[in-house]
Amino acid sequence: MREAELYEPVKSLLEARGFEVKGEVGAADVVAVRGDEPPVVLELKTGFTLALYHQAVRRLALTDTVYIVVPRPTGKTARRQIADNLRLCRRLGLGLITVTGGLAEIRCDPGPYRPRKSKVRADRLLKAFARLQGDPNDGGATRHGLVTGYRQEALRCAAYLAETGPEKGAIVARAARVPQATRIMADNHYGWFRRVERGIYALTPEGRAGLTHWAGSWEGE
Repeated sequence: MREAELYEPVKSLLEARGFEVKGEVGAADVVAVRGDEPPVVLELKTGFTLALYHQAVRRLALTDTVYIVVPRPTGKTARRQIADNLRLCRRLGLGLITVTGGLAEIRCDPGPYRPRKSKVRADRLLKAFARLQGDPNDGGATRHGLVTGYRQEALRCAAYLAETGPEKGAIVARAARVPQATRIMADNHYGWFRRVERGIYALTPEGRAGLTHWAGSWEGE
């Protein structure tokens, strides 16, 4: 869909709401006026781009009512594209209109950004922060991959078993300072542990390799 094909559906949508609509007015792609209300400015593009957002944000110097207009995304990522760009538009105070089959649909109107906070997600973030020993990721990742608090605890269990041999989970929990040691070894997400008998676990060859691969990571060194 070309930019010119976006114009008529948007014009029809706004005229049905009582606006007078004109294209290519000054620097704006589309301007709509209704009575004494502030003007509505719309910027048209064939897809979501950073340049489109830059353009729309500049138009906020003219009016608080600015929309970006794009063809409705298609394909497997369409829903995600719309959701992600809706959040960005709301964050920037912009409106979003999509066009498909000659029809324009308002996805959101311009307005102040009022994010809804999630206490559950914030608590989860703080727990992950507290669980992580030291700062092993250098701002996000290492050449090995991501070091998490869970991985550090599994590594401490593995390091203890490497020294002592097979041991009861309760003893590993106390000695390695990992309260969930038995659960971690039983779940065995990394293939590092082997149950010898009920409640007793040993280190596998994969576990020894993991200690080498992640050397120093479990104490945040």
